[in-house]
Amino acid sequence: AVFPLAGVMQNYAWGKVGLESEVAKLVASSDPLVHIEPDRPYAELWMGAHPRGDAVIRDNRIGQQTLGQWIADNPGCLGAKVKDTFGGRLPFLFKVLSVNTALSIQAHPSKDLAAKLHAQFPEHYPDDNHKPEMAIALTPFEALCGFRPVEEIVSFLQSVPELRALIGDVAAEQLERSVSDDPRGVSSALRVCFTRVMKSEKKFFVDQLNMLVKRISQEAAEGKDTSGSNGELLLRLHSQYPGDIGCFTIYFLNLVRLEPGEAMFLGANEPHAYLHGDCVELMACSDNTVRAGLTPKFIDVLTLCEMLNYTPAPSSSKIFPATQSPLDPSVYLYDPPVPDFTLMKIEIPSSIKLYLVSAVDSASILLVIQGTAVGTSTAAASEMTLRRGSVVFISANESISLHLSSPDGMLLFRACCLL
Repeated sequence: AVFPLAGVMQNYAWGKVGLESEVAKLVASSDPLVHIEPDRPYAELWMGAHPRGDAVIRDNRIGQQTLGQWIADNPGCLGAKVKDTFGGRLPFLFKVLSVNTALSIQAHPSKDLAAKLHAQFPEHYPDDNHKPEMAIALTPFEALCGFRPVEEIVSFLQSVPELRALIGDVAAEQLERSVSDDPRGVSSALRVCFTRVMKSEKKFFVDQLNMLVKRISQEAAEGKDTSGSNGELLLRLHSQYPGDIGCFTIYFLNLVRLEPGEAMFLGANEPHAYLHGDCVELMACSDNTVRAGLTPKFIDVLTLCEMLNYTPAPSSSKIFPATQSPLDPSVYLYDPPVPDFTLMKIEIPSSIKLYLVSAVDSASILLVIQGTAVGTSTAAASEMTLRRGSVVFISANESISLHLSSPDGMLLFRACCLL
C-alpha cells in the first residue's frame, strides 16, 4: 500500500518558535487546518512508528490507525529482508528538527551498552537498541561533534586559564606532552582531561565559568578578538544555559557548520550537540541518549565519560558525503556504515514533468520539502496531492508516479533501509 501520513510534532523547549520553525512551516503547509501558536516551540516532527510519536495514517481505506498498528498487522509491507532482520518492525525513525537553542551534550550507546543501560536503568534508557543517526541540513546548521584535533585543545589549554584550572596542571601537561611524544597516549590523556572537567565540583566550575564569562565579556566590549577563547560561542551557550558544565565542552569538541544538503553521521559513542538550524534527521528506532550538560534533563556523566570515542579528528572529517545514484541522476544517497537506514535526497529539475519514485525492497517514507505534484500509484486509494510538508508511506516494492505542477522542480527526502 501507499498512503499519506500525518507526523507527530514535539514541542521541546529548545525548538524554534511559531512559524520561524521549519517543522511548523512544513506541517502548516501540508495541512492548513493545523493551528500553529506563535509563541510555542515546534522542535521536532516524527515520521515513523515509534511509540512516543507514532504517525497517523490518512487514508479512507484504512481508517483511524497509526503506522505502527498497521505495520504490526501487515509486516510484509517492510520487505522480506527488512522484516526478518528487524523482527517485523520499521527499523528507522525519520524526523525534521528546528533548533533554536542548543541540545544537550550527548552520545548514543552501542547495542551492547544500550542493552546494559536499559536493564539497569529502564526509567532513563527506554529501550535496548543503539541509536546511530544522520543529520542533513535544510538551512545553515551548526553542531558540536567529535573531539577536536589535539593541537586545538592544547592551544585552548594555554589561552583559557579557567579551563586549565578545572583540568589541573598534571593532566593538562600530560595532554600537551602526548602531542609531540606519544601519539598512542593522546586518547587516554584526552579521556582524563575531559572527565576531570565533566566531574569537577559544582561550586568550583561555576566560579571558573563566571570568571571566564566575565573576562570574555570585557574583552568583547573592548573590541578585542576573543576567538582564542572561542568567546562568541561561549557567551551564546552561557546565555542559554547559565552555570552549565556543558559550556566548557566547546574547548574539546569540533564546531561543525553544514550548508543545506550537507550531512553528518553520528555513530555510537560520538559526543555531539546540535546548536542551531533546521535539518532532516534519520536514525535507528530508539530513544536512548546519554546526556552530560546543556540540559535540565537527567545527566549521567559517569556513563558518558566512560563510553565516548576519544579519537581526535578535524571538523571537516565529520561531513558525511552523498553519492549520486548511478541509476538516476536526480537521486543522491547518504548511506551510512549501519544497516538500519539509508537516506535519499531527490532533486527533480524543472525540466522534468513526470518522475517515477522507483520501488525499493524496503518500506520507505517520503517527505516533500519543495514543489508540488500529483502522485499516483497502483497501491494507493486515490491520487495524492503532494506539496511542501506532505509525508507518504510507501510499502516495499511499490512505486509512485509524480506529475509535477511546480515551475521550479521538487526537493524530496526518502528514508528507507537498503540491506
